[in-house]
Amino acid sequence: MGELPFWEAKKLGEMSRSEWESLCDGCAKCCVHKLEDEDTGLIHYTRVVCRYLDQDKCRCTVYTKRRKLVPTCLELQPDELDQLHWMPSTCAYRLLHDGKKLPIWHPLITGNRRAMIASSNTVTGKVISEDFVHEEDWQDHIVPWS
Repeated sequence: MGELPFWEAKKLGEMSRSEWESLCDGCAKCCVHKLEDEDTGLIHYTRVVCRYLDQDKCRCTVYTKRRKLVPTCLELQPDELDQLHWMPSTCAYRLLHDGKKLPIWHPLITGNRRAMIASSNTVTGKVISEDFVHEEDWQDHIVPWS
């Protein structure tokens, strides 16, 4: 019997930077703009994404500069996960934080992104850039992400 994979052997706060970064499955759901209902606190996902998202690759085109260019863009940290209730239910950070396992399609399980793409867990082909939608119209683009 072999060793446990790092994501099962370590707590999120014990991971190296590269291990932490590799948890991201590349779905880009975190790049989707969300709206919070002021009365209920419910989070509504839209199909509107950050202008810097490469929609085909589900990667930020300005990743190293993203916080400077988009001050509201989050840089996830292990000690902040309790506060990030808006993260999608399929997010590896959220799953591991909640004591759950990675999904069978996750690239760390399969060794590539093909299963994730086949499972339709990316935003590719489902979103529109914020460059084409005024912020006051985002509510017209609410969709059921999970």
